[in-house]
Amino acid sequence: MASITEGARQLRAIQRNWALYAFHLHRRAALIQEQLPKVSARPLIFGEPPPTAPLGSWTLLAPNAILAAARCSSAFPHGEVRFVEDRLGPPSRAYLKLWEAFTLVGRHPLKGERCIDLGASPGGWAWALQKMGADVISVDKAPPHPAVAALPGITHLRQSAFALDPAEVGSIDWLFSDLICYPARLLGLVRHWLEHGRVRNFLCTIKFQGATDHESARVFAAIPGSRLLHLSANKHELTWVLLR
Repeated sequence: MASITEGARQLRAIQRNWALYAFHLHRRAALIQEQLPKVSARPLIFGEPPPTAPLGSWTLLAPNAILAAARCSSAFPHGEVRFVEDRLGPPSRAYLKLWEAFTLVGRHPLKGERCIDLGASPGGWAWALQKMGADVISVDKAPPHPAVAALPGITHLRQSAFALDPAEVGSIDWLFSDLICYPARLLGLVRHWLEHGRVRNFLCTIKFQGATDHESARVFAAIPGSRLLHLSANKHELTWVLLR
């Protein structure tokens, strides 16, 4: 490109919506972005549908060299899903993982559905599920936050998630886990519940402690119907989802 105006013209000729990723040449990149149509990136209110308009990403490699991708895997700028947060109710920000996952897969627990939250304390996920109207069994050896414990529709079991017998729990619409454990151990737990056939849907965080356990991730991904997501709320972890 010969100029800032020419750079913006070339991008507009490809498509309308672009998100800038600037890692250097910030001022020059910003001047180009200013000449592109504005892309709304306001935080979502949970429950709103995600954007559907095609969104490209671009950056400056050099003053006169643009690198652009017209097709991205996410309709959110740089794949970052932002929400209008509740800064008063939940005991932690962990609920944002659930909100993001539910937004991306297009489903969430409905009123009256039965959920079990393994490794629940302090209760951010149980709080979010209860707000959706679900009945929640919260499982952790540690007690939940008092504000979560006081909510109706949540039953707390003070025990290890790994010692819980699925046969004693009964049928479950959703199983959730944000347990801090090695991926192979979580895989064993998931297989145990799958074998009992009492859970319809799963959503679990695969936490990598140290080196990434690619083999366990591949095994999770190979379970029929599975999806592996790397959420913007995830750190050194993945989110595994199985919906049926």
